[in-house]
Parts: sequence; structure tokens; C-alpha cells
Amino acid sequence: MAKADQSRRKFITTLALLLGSGGLLLRYLTPRAVPAPRLLLRAALSDVPPNGALVFREERLALLRDDGGVYALSLVCTHLGCTVTVAAQQLACPCHGSRFDRQGQVLNGPADRPLQRLQVAERGGMIEVLA
Repeated sequence: MAKADQSRRKFITTLALLLGSGGLLLRYLTPRAVPAPRLLLRAALSDVPPNGALVFREERLALLRDDGGVYALSLVCTHLGCTVTVAAQQLACPCHGSRFDRQGQVLNGPADRPLQRLQVAERGGMIEVLA
């Protein structure tokens, strides 16, 4: 009789481990759902000056326009997260002196990564910035 109890316990333990492992394996092999991009802001295309910038301080981003079109840059410095200021020819971090060109590339540090470029969509004369 004691042998039957041992065998039942071993069977139940093995079954529980298999079910748990199967659940973990299924979770690992199932692809994650890609979230839909969310709208950060909307602005009229006519509000962005040619070869200029439209800065949104609350959202910490800027819409810039050049010959290539309109694009959006995050104004969060890649060094320590300060808000970058926008000037005519470059973007500068007031905290530690990092400088970026108008495309967001690092001109001089301490930042070592470019500013994040955000997805932009143009719909009916409006610019939508998506994250």
C-alpha cells in the first residue's frame, strides 16, 4: 500500500511540473501584441516655419522643417534627461553642455547618443506626432 502512495505522489508532482512548464513554454513562444502608436500631438503644417522649429515644451518635443520635410525630435537629452533648448543652427542642453545638430546627431558631449526621432504622419494639412 505504501508503494502505491509513493507512485501517486510522484505522478501528481510530475503532472504539475509538466503543466507548469507547458504554460511557461506557451507564454515564451507566443508573440507579444504590438501596441498601436498613440497620438502625442497634432499641429497644423502651416504653423511650422520653413527652416525653423515649432517647440512644444509641455510634451518635450519639437517639430522641425527643412528641405527634406517635417520631422519631430524629442527634446529629452540622452545624457541625463534635461530638456534641450532649440536655437537657429543647433540644439543645446543647458545642464551639461551637450550640443546636437538640427537632425538630432551629437556634435559634442557628454551625450553619446542622438536625440530620439519620433514618427510623424501628415493628414489633411495637419502633422501628427506618434509614439
